[in-house]
Amino acid sequence: MTPAALLAGAPPISLFDALVLGLVEGLTEFLPISSTGHLIVAESLLGLHDSPLGNVFTIGIQMGAITAILVIYWQRLFDAARTILRPAAGSPNLLLQIVVAAMPAAVLGLLADDWIDGHLFSVAVVALTMVGGGVLLLWLERFVGGGGALGRELPEMSYRTALWIGLFQCLALVPGTSRSAATIGGALLLGLSRTAAAEFSFLVGLPILYGASLWKLVKHRDLLTSDVVLPLCTATVVAFLSALVVVRPFVRFLRANTFAPFAWYRIAGGLLLGIASWRGWIE
Repeated sequence: MTPAALLAGAPPISLFDALVLGLVEGLTEFLPISSTGHLIVAESLLGLHDSPLGNVFTIGIQMGAITAILVIYWQRLFDAARTILRPAAGSPNLLLQIVVAAMPAAVLGLLADDWIDGHLFSVAVVALTMVGGGVLLLWLERFVGGGGALGRELPEMSYRTALWIGLFQCLALVPGTSRSAATIGGALLLGLSRTAAAEFSFLVGLPILYGASLWKLVKHRDLLTSDVVLPLCTATVVAFLSALVVVRPFVRFLRANTFAPFAWYRIAGGLLLGIASWRGWIE
């Protein structure tokens, strides 16, 4: 079927839609509240849930948000790149840690991509995982307690710990789980501090989000007509700018606070979303 046939009768994505989706992506990608879940809801509220672009658009614009991490942490990444071939004794290289942590989700995502798109991208799934993830975050804070402020920092993290964090990241393939929540939660369980857990969550998103975005765009390149490219680029730029605003304040917040507010937000939002879906207020 041609791109024109696929898009025929589908709601177009306007510049306003692009601005909203880009803002939602940038503000939620690095918080443990599920950017994909918020984007699914935003698409539904904008009347775009029947668009064949769907996941292609919302995953494609993740490139904007993750580029903000590249800008913010470029010095740390550059330093790791300079020493990758001659690492200090007993000190794991950050870039290699990122690669190790990214591998499980990259492999599983490639294998299950079509099945996930066909079965899990729904409001009901997002509502369930939002509530479940919130409950788990509350339990995690109770389990970790004060250790979340006193755990290990990134230079002390082993490659084995990075691999385990990568396995936790696989949970985020289910929409609504939140990649940030899965990786941060896993890192806390493995003994990292809250700030180290959050920052490694940001960094391990570099290969995952760039890879997922490029894979989705290349796989569905026939849908990227001239009418789609401008909204896609607009949303990507907005996601980049809004993510820049969020990341540093979030890290500062974690130095003195817990994840409890995000957990309660997830629970309340998931319950409201479940009710809205059940009553037919949102598709």
